[in-house]
Amino acid sequence: MSLVVVRPGPLATVQDAGRFGHSAVGVGHAGAADRAAWRLANRLVGNDEAAAAVEITMGGFAVRATHPVTVALSGAACPVLVDGRPSRHVEAIRLDAGTLLELGVPERGLRSYLAVRGGIEVTPVLGSRSTDTMAGIGPAPLVAGASLPIGQALHQIPAADVVPLSLPGELTLRVLLGPRDDWFTLAAIDALLGQPWTVSADADRVGIRLQGAPLGRRRRDELPSEGCVRGALQVSGDGMPTMLLSDHPVTGGYPVIAVVTDVDTDHAAQARPGTTIRFRRR
Repeated sequence: MSLVVVRPGPLATVQDAGRFGHSAVGVGHAGAADRAAWRLANRLVGNDEAAAAVEITMGGFAVRATHPVTVALSGAACPVLVDGRPSRHVEAIRLDAGTLLELGVPERGLRSYLAVRGGIEVTPVLGSRSTDTMAGIGPAPLVAGASLPIGQALHQIPAADVVPLSLPGELTLRVLLGPRDDWFTLAAIDALLGQPWTVSADADRVGIRLQGAPLGRRRRDELPSEGCVRGALQVSGDGMPTMLLSDHPVTGGYPVIAVVTDVDTDHAAQARPGTTIRFRRR
């Protein structure tokens, strides 16, 4: 059994929990950008939460079933058509052999997740089926005609699950200051926490470049490369922060003024260009 990609949209990749334990050799984690939405889609079809699913950026995705399958969508809500008939988000959908599933563009949010009962069983690389767009590890981004093999279903489809709230137009993300907040002026700390930031067009699975008043530095010397984590707010020489996401490099040389709490990075993964973000000290 398989799903055949008809249209990939702007970007569609296979994602699971990611790769762990390889940072020392330069391989990052990757994995689903919005992990809560990815896990929900899997639960809705009775999969283990860690099963591989399709991460779809800004909709425009279409897939055809070769055999009868059950799928579910979560994350950024977008119009759903099943052979031209409207269907629903965040519920199990039965597709017959030959059925075409199409997604429109979400009104809010950025990334949607398509889980199929049994999981997507592309060949694992270093223990994960995730596409790492920065390192080029794992399956290639999906293209028209790509076939996605489906695994064996192991669990029953649940009768109910938690339905997430709609995505807000403005995000408030909690941060922990440091480890290099002492490289910045007190005014910069106040600006980080006090002003609204705007997501720029320079945003992908690696990170989100933010726009606002520049953050001034107390120190101007060079920082040796340090390990990077998801959620780190690196500040480049022009004073603009970049929030690192799933495909971030394992090291970086810009000072990190603060780190977004791990759970809030899932919300950040849904921030499209133009979204307003505020940071609140945890």
